[in-house]
Amino acid sequence: MNPTKAPSRCRIVLIAPPDAEPGRLVAALEGGDVASLILPAWKMDDDAFQGYAESVVPAAQEHGVAVVIGESSRVAMRTGADGLHIETGRRELEEIIAKHQAKLMIGTGGATNRDDALELGEARPDYLFFGRFGYDNKPQPHPRNLKLGQWWAEMVQVPCIVAAGSEMESALTVAATGVEFVALSEAIFSGGRDPAESVAAVNAALDAEAPGLED
Repeated sequence: MNPTKAPSRCRIVLIAPPDAEPGRLVAALEGGDVASLILPAWKMDDDAFQGYAESVVPAAQEHGVAVVIGESSRVAMRTGADGLHIETGRRELEEIIAKHQAKLMIGTGGATNRDDALELGEARPDYLFFGRFGYDNKPQPHPRNLKLGQWWAEMVQVPCIVAAGSEMESALTVAATGVEFVALSEAIFSGGRDPAESVAAVNAALDAEAPGLED
């Protein structure tokens, strides 16, 4: 279960991998602090995606974990999710935020350089994501994402999430940049790993080694 008080250091954001069983996603939340769970649609159509989200959202929320739906505001609203992750240009992002931010937190990503990141940041999303869903198949995070995340955390108040690699230790590499959140998927759910034990191990490492964040 999540602690009643969030730790003042880099926190875990889980990204559901393709074809992940809902029970396996929820089981991961038994491993301790998880700030949020992002559910990408992957290749599901809206109806299948809605059914999938309905089997995850309430259970995750019972663990105190915010659930963010990828790309579909319809599914986010119908399932009672907490947020929407959408990758688009600034103008459309501003429109989506104006329409939905009263009920959903809105996050975005897709920036591969500072100019693009600042352009998206002008829309004032709830967070910016550096990385790509499903591309955490190397042991360590992409160096570009680390550099962008560190720069962003030093310069901009909007929180950011940086994608880690496929090894649990890569969460510490991300945390060392000073960002607020590290996104994990392969490192938690791949192979025969126990997801709850993996989350617990990452949280223990972050407790021991991650730098503290200012309030």
